[in-house]
Amino acid sequence: MFPILVKIGPITIHTYGFMMALGVAFGLWFLFTQAKKYDLNASKLVDMAFYTIIIALIGAKAILLIGNFSYYTKYPKELFSLARSGGVFQGGLAFGIVFAIWYLRKHKIPVWRTADLVGPALALGHGFGRIGCFSAGCCYGRVCTMPWGVNFHNEYSHELTGIAQGIPLHPTQLYEALMNFLNFGVLFFILKRKKFDGQIFSLYIINYSIIRYIVEFYRGDHPDKAYLIHNASSYLSVSYPQVFCILGLIGGLLLFFVLKKKKAV
Repeated sequence: MFPILVKIGPITIHTYGFMMALGVAFGLWFLFTQAKKYDLNASKLVDMAFYTIIIALIGAKAILLIGNFSYYTKYPKELFSLARSGGVFQGGLAFGIVFAIWYLRKHKIPVWRTADLVGPALALGHGFGRIGCFSAGCCYGRVCTMPWGVNFHNEYSHELTGIAQGIPLHPTQLYEALMNFLNFGVLFFILKRKKFDGQIFSLYIINYSIIRYIVEFYRGDHPDKAYLIHNASSYLSVSYPQVFCILGLIGGLLLFFVLKKKKAV
């Protein structure tokens, strides 16, 4: 675990921020290069992506604030921690989608054809972001008895995220990073063979909902109030992020079949 990548005098570069920036850069690069191939306005799409990232960050933090409003009311000084937190990804995704659709319609850019490029870009960028989480020690896992359990040793990250030290934990950040990179590969492969506009984006929603639902079984950073159903076994528990995943899966499937039917008409 390396929360600080480089520190030179007063200048500190945090690994989490660096990996997030790297993910954004690769996502924008993919969007820009693919937009040219699919005869879309590449510069406008990069502008859209930039503004969408800002809106999504605000949305992710807003959902985190709303979900823990009583805590922040009791400890108002902890509001400053929102600046360090990435927030709730599903919340950011929802805010980002709404803004992106508005932007695309305003500039008369095909929404679903563009969305098919955004899906793989999101998966690619998110993979790098989760590596950043691993380095910072956030979004950590439960106690792991498997050979690949990871021991974290960093007082700074312990104070910042509450991660346990010296105890083997599931590297949930790496689980999700690897599955996001796999998701990118699958989506990119299907992109060249898609049958209708919106197919790739709806598959992104479906795939990520499944990915996150599975990873949630091994997360160890959620407080009790983050669960709709909380049992001794994580496999019999249902967290609120998993509820969002179920809704996302249903929404992705509906979108897939509606757009497929629309193409067939």
